[in-house]
Amino acid sequence: MAAVTISLSSSPGSSKAAAAPSPSPCSHHQYFLSYPRRNSKAAGRAVRVQVSTTETAAAAPAKKEKVSKKQDEGVVTGKYKPSEPYVGRCLFNTRITGDNAPGETWHMVFSTQGEVPYREGQSIGVIADGVDKNGKPHKLRLYSIASSAIGDFGDSKTVSLCVKRLVYTNDQGEIVKGVCSNFLCDLKPGSEVKITGPVGKEMLMPKDPNATIIMLATGTGIAPFRSFSWKMFFEEHQDYKYTGLAWLFLGVPTSDTLLYKEELEKMKEIAPDKFRLDFAVSREQTNAAGEKMYIQTRMAEYKEELWELLKKDNTYVYMCGLKGMEKGIDDIMADLAAKDGIDWFDYKKQLKKAEQWNVEVY
Repeated sequence: MAAVTISLSSSPGSSKAAAAPSPSPCSHHQYFLSYPRRNSKAAGRAVRVQVSTTETAAAAPAKKEKVSKKQDEGVVTGKYKPSEPYVGRCLFNTRITGDNAPGETWHMVFSTQGEVPYREGQSIGVIADGVDKNGKPHKLRLYSIASSAIGDFGDSKTVSLCVKRLVYTNDQGEIVKGVCSNFLCDLKPGSEVKITGPVGKEMLMPKDPNATIIMLATGTGIAPFRSFSWKMFFEEHQDYKYTGLAWLFLGVPTSDTLLYKEELEKMKEIAPDKFRLDFAVSREQTNAAGEKMYIQTRMAEYKEELWELLKKDNTYVYMCGLKGMEKGIDDIMADLAAKDGIDWFDYKKQLKKAEQWNVEVY
């Protein structure tokens, strides 16, 4: 048989945004109070084919390609590298935590002119201005994207982040500021920002519009779930209409750190049968036993219901936030699974293999 070899090559695209005027939000989404409101809703490839007429032995059967259950068709990764980042501009930057919050979290919007095509659940890298103590450019820091694929202004020309300002005291008693988080939180509209990526496929949304999506977040881990929920409940798409159940658990230390609270409550109002919302405020709430209300404590109140959902083949769990949260959830599920004669950790491996257990923690 003839052997056919196909190779693809891509031509590079532009990598800098034109100066963009500040968008003028319309009044369509009156519930979007503290953040920008929406106005609405690759390079060419040369293909070389080389045909060899040399007869060869019968080839082994082709390995069946795994078909993903996630919205991965056409997903772009790694378009911009640290050596050649995309240069966008800050359009909007506002603090979204209250005055009594332990720390600051900011919501920011950058222009991309459509040159950084991303999907809900992906991340971008940011390279802070300046150099490190060795005189080298700062290393990039990855941040989960907090906007849907069409962006906060609905024109597919922006990307948004949710960033907590990192400030802490080291062992020597010195105040240390995280380089990239402080750079981002201090950005003024019009400032340039170097962007890499997009990256990641772990947290992509399921294709099934009727899927049950359980979202577990602590703090700024809410970012990918804001992108999910905007697509599910605030937008209209010709090729996607969410008809399943989305259930969000958000854990924070104080009520002043409940990020995007107004947006989330509006979603619950407009889609009460499709969106469930549970907060866990550890420094202000306790359970019936007087224990602090962490995210796993709140989930324990619904553990039997959650376990029944996890036994269905169209339930997807997404977890984003602090690394320690997964252990607390394992503790809940292990006991429930054991009652059904199931080893939770083996079952979780099966869920991961089926793309139904997705974790991005730090």
